[in-house]
Amino acid sequence: METRKLYYKISEVAKMFDLNASTIRFWESEFDVLRPRKGNSGNRLYTERDIRHLQVIYQLVKVKGFTLQGAKEAMRTKFDKLEENALTLRALLHAKDFLTDLDSKLAAKQKSFSSR
Repeated sequence: METRKLYYKISEVAKMFDLNASTIRFWESEFDVLRPRKGNSGNRLYTERDIRHLQVIYQLVKVKGFTLQGAKEAMRTKFDKLEENALTLRALLHAKDFLTDLDSKLAAKQKSFSSR
């Protein structure tokens, strides 16, 4: 089960989306909705809200191929629907990963029993 935190470091967020931290920092400069807090040492700290915004941006730019300007416009006009779609997709991908892992474990158990 996935543990939720109040804040995530940029390295954690980059890993979630398989992106470079520099891409996330660039998107911050382009999208006003991305405003992570800064810790005492100046490190970026992302909230669940920031991650939801990143999910939508990622879906528009990396998956659907929108330009940054096109993504900004889409977020202004229909963010709620885009966010819902991104969250649904993320949940489905987590379910797929879980089921794939479960299938692998079951196959290993079955192989173990059949070799006896």
